[in-house]
Amino acid sequence: MEPSRSILDTISSPDDLKALSLEECEALAEEMRAFIVESVTRTGGHLGSNLGAVELTIALHRVFSSPEDVLLFDTGHQAYVHKLITGRKEGFAKLKAKGGLSGYPNRKESVHDVIENSHASTALSWAHGIAAARKLQGQDEGRHVVAVVGDGALTGGMAYEALNNLGHAGSRVVIVLNDNGRSYAPTISKLSGSLTQLRLDPRYLKLREAFKGVIEDVPVMGPIAEHSFRGITSALREVVEPRVFFEALGVRYTGPLDGHDISQMEQALAKAASWEGPIVLHLLTHKGKGYEPAEEDDVQKLHDYKAAPRDEGGLKPAGEGQRGESYTAAFTKALLEEADSDDALVAITAAMPGPTGLLPFEKAHKERFFDVGIAEQHAMTTAAGMAFSGLHPVVCIYSTFLQRCVDQWNLDVALHKAPVVVVADRAGITGDDGPSHHGIYDMHSALSIPGVRVYAPSEPAEIAPLLKEALACREPALLRYPKTPSEGSLGPPGRPGAHRVLKEGEQIVLVGIGKLARRALEAAQLLEAEGIFPEVIDPRVISPVRDELLEDLAGFRLVMTAEDGITKGGAGEHLATLTKKMAETKGQKPPFFVNLGIPIAHLPHGSPDEILSALGLDGPGIAASVLEAASWLEVGGDQSVASSGRGSAS
Repeated sequence: MEPSRSILDTISSPDDLKALSLEECEALAEEMRAFIVESVTRTGGHLGSNLGAVELTIALHRVFSSPEDVLLFDTGHQAYVHKLITGRKEGFAKLKAKGGLSGYPNRKESVHDVIENSHASTALSWAHGIAAARKLQGQDEGRHVVAVVGDGALTGGMAYEALNNLGHAGSRVVIVLNDNGRSYAPTISKLSGSLTQLRLDPRYLKLREAFKGVIEDVPVMGPIAEHSFRGITSALREVVEPRVFFEALGVRYTGPLDGHDISQMEQALAKAASWEGPIVLHLLTHKGKGYEPAEEDDVQKLHDYKAAPRDEGGLKPAGEGQRGESYTAAFTKALLEEADSDDALVAITAAMPGPTGLLPFEKAHKERFFDVGIAEQHAMTTAAGMAFSGLHPVVCIYSTFLQRCVDQWNLDVALHKAPVVVVADRAGITGDDGPSHHGIYDMHSALSIPGVRVYAPSEPAEIAPLLKEALACREPALLRYPKTPSEGSLGPPGRPGAHRVLKEGEQIVLVGIGKLARRALEAAQLLEAEGIFPEVIDPRVISPVRDELLEDLAGFRLVMTAEDGITKGGAGEHLATLTKKMAETKGQKPPFFVNLGIPIAHLPHGSPDEILSALGLDGPGIAASVLEAASWLEVGGDQSVASSGRGSAS
């Protein structure tokens, strides 16, 4: 006798889901929750956020008809159940691995996916745009636009701008507010605090139902009874901030409802779908629901589960992740040391105190810790205001999210010469989170802004001295470092403001920027077998560059730079321009430059080592580029610009 198939095994599209009974849906929810736990604890991925969104996603797909009805997930890391419903169960075996299933919605995977980037607080703007286009094109009849907003996305400024426009335009959009009270950590927001108060004090709902019951029991009183009920409930509504807030913007509000009750949600969603304007359906959910370790994690609810590395047949190359101290841990220690001797030092983050290493700082200096929610623009300008008033702000943001506040960095910080130190964690190729999370633009941005000092530590031990230098200079500064842990010491620490020579050599010099200093050193060791003995330099300080470094570089015939940021406008091109000017002032022939780095492209997900290797930015790849350039120079190349395949040459 064959074992009975699970309900989950019968689901390959939303249509399959609609054929189930309510009882089967509830059983399916438990199967999905168990599947996600088993899968994500093996591969790694976003766990807590998806466990809390199981029932609401089932209800969404039973009421609406994707892709005719557009479902937008904000943020995208709560879309695993959506992927299961839309036929991607088998793909979870290689979740977030090279060539495998993306950790976010992905248009290449399914027609049911729309927003790929997973930068929070964008879905309502998408919804406004899609609804406006459908109305103009006469395509909105019987079709719906649904935005699922959760995990702190409603703390971002874009969300409020979109709400204002949705209400003003009367856009026909259903907004599902997945209120779990958190983002990566407990959500920082007055509105979200007001929303969550309803979890603890549901007196409004109880009182409203009680009055309704009394009115219904009164003999027919015609319009008097109806008017009385409306008056009473209107008075009650005034004490509930969320309803007042949303409806003041022209957005109808309903809820809160139990976000784990499929039947209740289906009824509410069906009614919301019939509303002719924007409407918020407020659902109360529990992040990490059904998995005890997640439920007991008070800080992140196992938001992002880190799986153990796996080798052959697995998802990460053997040994990756099994290294030394992380850059983030080194930063945490260095920041605490600086704070102990500087009472004016303050730390700012945008909803990620844990991932950026600020929780120990918050514990030690709570009054000097500021979490502004998912609001990077606000964080940067707030820091400028703090600096103006005599504080020494350190703004800690993932490199990818730093791009959301480049304007404020330029015009509020740099234009005003505000001594704000920006710390860009997860700089470079971050790996399994894909194109929206690679931190490859921070160096380009910083070097494009006048007066910003740029520090690129090559190992965790370099963070403390470079942070100290950045704080002491009292100028705008960027300290950027990667997610991947260290592989051990590269050598003695560098002098303040100076570069390090990791290996002496002749004619050829390899300049490894940040974590690629190690890869440059590996390349030099490989080249020795070919009879080539290059020098290896760790520049440490990318801007301002000391004349000492430029003079050293100008003395070589070939300079090859390697960085894990985009080549165009990056550190390598910056050093090449300054070195050539230095050579010209001394009447020297400038060296031939080859700048290796990241191409201008949306790179897919995969492990950092795999991606860097594919781009020729590992030891063998850099060595191969040196051999190619050295061979070309031997046959008499000139100083014209040429393409090297892996970067730019000049």
